[in-house]
Amino acid sequence: MSIVSSRSEEPAFRLGGTARALALQLSSEARAEWGYTSEIIAAAFRANRQLSSGDRRRIAETVYGLVRWDRRLGAIVDELMSRRRDRRETLSGIATNELKLLMLEIREGVPYEAAKADAKRLCGFDPDLSAVAAEDAGLDGLNGIDRDAVRLSYPTWMLERFVNDLGREQALALADSMNHRAPMAVRVNTVKISREALMERLREEGVTARPTPLSPAGLVFETRVNAFGLEAFRDGLFEVMDEGSQLVAEAVAPPPRGRVVDACAGAGGKTLALAALMGGQGRIVALDSNGKKLEELRRRARRAGLSNVVAREVKGYELPDEARASAWDRVLVDAPCSGVGTLRRNPEARWRLQPKTADGFAAQQLSLLVTYAPLVAVGGRLIYGTCTVLRDENENVIERFLSERPDFAVVPLKEIWGKERALGLGDGISLRLSPHVHDTDGFFAAVMRRVK
Repeated sequence: MSIVSSRSEEPAFRLGGTARALALQLSSEARAEWGYTSEIIAAAFRANRQLSSGDRRRIAETVYGLVRWDRRLGAIVDELMSRRRDRRETLSGIATNELKLLMLEIREGVPYEAAKADAKRLCGFDPDLSAVAAEDAGLDGLNGIDRDAVRLSYPTWMLERFVNDLGREQALALADSMNHRAPMAVRVNTVKISREALMERLREEGVTARPTPLSPAGLVFETRVNAFGLEAFRDGLFEVMDEGSQLVAEAVAPPPRGRVVDACAGAGGKTLALAALMGGQGRIVALDSNGKKLEELRRRARRAGLSNVVAREVKGYELPDEARASAWDRVLVDAPCSGVGTLRRNPEARWRLQPKTADGFAAQQLSLLVTYAPLVAVGGRLIYGTCTVLRDENENVIERFLSERPDFAVVPLKEIWGKERALGLGDGISLRLSPHVHDTDGFFAAVMRRVK
């Protein structure tokens, strides 16, 4: 859905009937514990297979909009209800949820007349709906960072951290950009097909795609479609993967027939990207503590036709003998993080994440770097990556690691990619990607060489 700040030029479509009820139910479920919105929606669609593709798309966009804009919509509802004469009565949770949806629709362009009857029923009086669409709706009496946080619908503490790290102008641009839907980007499995050939194959399936501007192996779908239902996906010709994530994998720059460890592999998005960069040759050991994710990685590798990947489960910080037996050319530590760089895709994370939780990641990230550093061969590289834009989890972690391990030194990205490209994707030293600058998720990566 478009950003909730002004009315659209064209009247917006209004959900009705079963689709409306389901959207309200799913947004209520998401709000209960701020669970993963994508998983809640996927489970509901599996249980309601009769829904048309159009209804599925509109329901999903509505739920994401309600989750993303929860604070702003709540403020607008509160402001609207403050005009009721009898303020002793309070709205039920169900009525509040319905009103938030109505506020969202009005701000998306639904005509006031179409919403008037429901607004009167829910509010208990005839409200002035023109105030709902005002630029300053819900912001009465607010100033400074609180006003910006409500306007953009973020927790105040999170926006404060963006401002502290980036400055106010860049922070607000970042927060604004993460209120927009992310593009559907995929990584071409170049072991099986070229980017140009995949574009033609997708065209045969009715999908228009264009090359990603930053990643040499990516495409952006311009057609709204379920990518996982395409024959090209089932044939292992592509993986859904944000363009920024592709660039983190590219920064690893594995040598031909090299030996690579992916230390926090998860379901293997970057593992498979590395395997493809190596042309299906060499050896990649993918490590993770989640056995179910590693099973998914193995399935994905088989579908992609990549035989140079093995997956091994890790128990705590005890590394398998296979990893400790020899030195490795590349070790990627794609560390667990706050994930605030992915709020376009996971809008509920802004409400689920707490300051104390965010503060705890740096120690874990440093511990992972210290644990996996001994695996790197002299002359080999240790690559640290996150999907956050917070300095405490990025630059500060690298500084602390290098102060403890003088046998490692930073490899500037301009030495790997050339100065012009490295400066376009960061500061020439590290990879720093941001939605408002690069239209990718927010990512950070630093490359370090073991010098002795």
